[in-house]
Amino acid sequence: MKPHYDILIVGAGPAGMAAALAAAPSGASIAILDDNPAAGGQIWRDGPQVELPAIARQQRQALAETANIELHSGVRVIAAPGGKQLLLEDAAQGHLVGYDKLVLCTGARELLLPFPGWTLPGVTGAGGLQALIKSGMPVVDQRLVIAGSGPLLLACAATAKGAGAHLLRIAEQAQLAALAGFAARLSRWPGKALQAVQLSDRCYRSGTHVLAALGTDHLEAVRLIHNGKVSEIACDRLACGFGLIPNTELGQVLGCGLNGRAIQIDAYQTTSLPDHFAAGECTGFGGSELARVEGSIAGHAVIGDLERAKARFAERQRWQGFADLLAGTFRLNEQLKALAAPETLVCRCEDVPYSAMASHSSWVEAKLESRCGMGACQGRICGAASDVLFGWQPPKPRQPISPARIGTLIALPDDELRPSDTKP
Repeated sequence: MKPHYDILIVGAGPAGMAAALAAAPSGASIAILDDNPAAGGQIWRDGPQVELPAIARQQRQALAETANIELHSGVRVIAAPGGKQLLLEDAAQGHLVGYDKLVLCTGARELLLPFPGWTLPGVTGAGGLQALIKSGMPVVDQRLVIAGSGPLLLACAATAKGAGAHLLRIAEQAQLAALAGFAARLSRWPGKALQAVQLSDRCYRSGTHVLAALGTDHLEAVRLIHNGKVSEIACDRLACGFGLIPNTELGQVLGCGLNGRAIQIDAYQTTSLPDHFAAGECTGFGGSELARVEGSIAGHAVIGDLERAKARFAERQRWQGFADLLAGTFRLNEQLKALAAPETLVCRCEDVPYSAMASHSSWVEAKLESRCGMGACQGRICGAASDVLFGWQPPKPRQPISPARIGTLIALPDDELRPSDTKP
């Protein structure tokens, strides 16, 4: 890895790949960083049980054939010490890498909401289960229930069934009327309409959500409610996902402004910080098509080719319309805020129950009293859940933003991390 690049792109999903390919004709030195073993992000995650779509294979091939693009897989961003530098870590060592311009394509993660039994072995996120299956985890003949909200449930179901799982139920919390309105408007995006038909499943139920995961040492059954009627289904696995949360930690540490939960951008995908751009799901969820066109606009803009960037605006607007439709259709029901019992863990890293958090008025107050958010995930799970449950402002990230070896951190000069980032 070189000590400096003209353009550094963090994230090798659809947005990051598109950004690199759009910027490459300038001849600039470009590096793409990703902590996965191969390019593709979460949506095009590779593995022994995966057949990648044609567009993903084409994008990978194009990256490999472009001389001024370097793809560095298995690399994690540890800190942003200032001066247009990032501290990185791979399997062997740490690297301090400088850049002239940066494109953030850091994607999103699942929103997980606590309910009784959600920490039992056998309960995962919907996207988490999909990633595990793609990585080779066997699920043949295992009884599976999927619950939550959004298109990810159907994608997870298709992956699981393809790997031999026995799908029992897809519990979608959105009501039938909302889903009917969604289907009626899909004609604007024929490819998505076809995809919806292909992913449809007779186990799908609208207006249904999880009440509890049942079992002692492991998951044995799930309790659901559908139109006021409670039922229990014996199962081996439960996968839950309630939407996606943009990964903005690196952007915030750098000083980029936010628009709600997402990184704030202008028409050319520029953040509030000069020479820093963002694209894909870190700017808001909209699917791989929106991510790709945003990445392309960012790639053109980062090399100053604003005409080519502007030529993609109409396409971006079209896919942003689909993103807005998704957000409206799968808006979370208020009932989901009442799933947790007093003893239900909200912060599973530090074993902090709902009752120890609900009496407080803010995240900071709850953290000082209960240690919520001080475990391995550093509030990424419980912080997002607390935003939904209590309306608390999610915790502001501190550096280092990812776990790191001591050898990586001591490679920095003493003054490289700002004092405000190193307070306990």
